[in-house]
Amino acid sequence: MIRYEIEGGNLPVVICYPEAGQTLCTESGAMSWMSPNMRMDTNTGGGIKKMLGRMFSGESLFLNEYTAMGGTGMIAFASSFPGSIIPYRVTPGNGIIVQKRGFLAMEKGLELSMYFQKKLGKGFFGGEGFIMQKIAGDGMVFLEIDGYCKEYELAAGQSVVVDTGYLAAMSESCTMDIQMVQGAKNIFLGGEGLFHTTVTGPGKVYIQSMPVINTAMRINPYIKVKDGDSSGGINIKLGD
Repeated sequence: MIRYEIEGGNLPVVICYPEAGQTLCTESGAMSWMSPNMRMDTNTGGGIKKMLGRMFSGESLFLNEYTAMGGTGMIAFASSFPGSIIPYRVTPGNGIIVQKRGFLAMEKGLELSMYFQKKLGKGFFGGEGFIMQKIAGDGMVFLEIDGYCKEYELAAGQSVVVDTGYLAAMSESCTMDIQMVQGAKNIFLGGEGLFHTTVTGPGKVYIQSMPVINTAMRINPYIKVKDGDSSGGINIKLGD
């Protein structure tokens, strides 16, 4: 088991302390700082097929592996967006399904792969994406969550209804379904879209309070690219 600590509040970073020979894997560019005895190795993480799978699930083509050499090392991975970093202990048969770009770092030996929704409509209408990520094996993984993370432990048959984009992760034992919002008034005036995602236990569900796509949509009306500015400058409009 890797030793770690999570600091930073709403701007979190996970600092790991691998023993000699222990290896951590992450996508390209995720390392923030490390001790000099951490050796880096960039590879495909299991071949071309897995490399392409990561690309389609929103991650980089290559994985970076960091191994502690000659003694205990130190390496830090910071979140790319204000929110939370969640540690999850993966065991055989107890993997986790994660939103695109939710993977931050993991112990070597875990497998990161694509996870397809069983029904095509779930991906197109549910907002969580047709392709998610599945992490399986035996070890610790660290996940990026947008905003505050609320965790629920669902019993068998117990469900929670989640709005589009707010589902961050769930145990592989959970099931996911899409339900259409009922009533024309609710659909056209409710502002919640056409569909909701229903997650049913048993297992854990992680819900995020500030999906990055929602935040981007709210900021977008206040940002305007300067006409004819080849440098890519922007104007920020404050107020209405």
